[in-house]
Amino acid sequence: MAEPSVTTLSPAEVVDEFLRVIMIPDPAGARRFVSPALRIRFTGGRAMSDPSECAAFNASRYRWVKKRIERTDTVAGGSDAETVVYSVGTLHGEWPDGTPFEGNRYVDRYVVSNGLITHMEVWNDSAEWLLVRAGLATL
Repeated sequence: MAEPSVTTLSPAEVVDEFLRVIMIPDPAGARRFVSPALRIRFTGGRAMSDPSECAAFNASRYRWVKKRIERTDTVAGGSDAETVVYSVGTLHGEWPDGTPFEGNRYVDRYVVSNGLITHMEVWNDSAEWLLVRAGLATL
């Protein structure tokens, strides 16, 4: 089956397909869905500009991680060509030591302009869960 053309996808479909590909992980393939001027703000305020940086960060934090998308919401953006897309759900996977986890909440915010993701912001519970695993906090 042929890969969908970015130009035929709605903004929500662009985000969903980007997430499907980046979670493989296939950062090179994910670049099809992003603007060359992409700006990423990852958990903890980490600035990034390429899907490969997201994959590398995830590889340092998890043995593997995937998203269970519960819903994708769209909101009109600041211009006719801009749409804000929220992806909401949970993460599941394994910590670096192989311990499985699931139910780790996430919210991602994307700005899609002219069919490409220009901005991406990522929030999840992983930092808090890691503090609990280290004995430094409780939930």
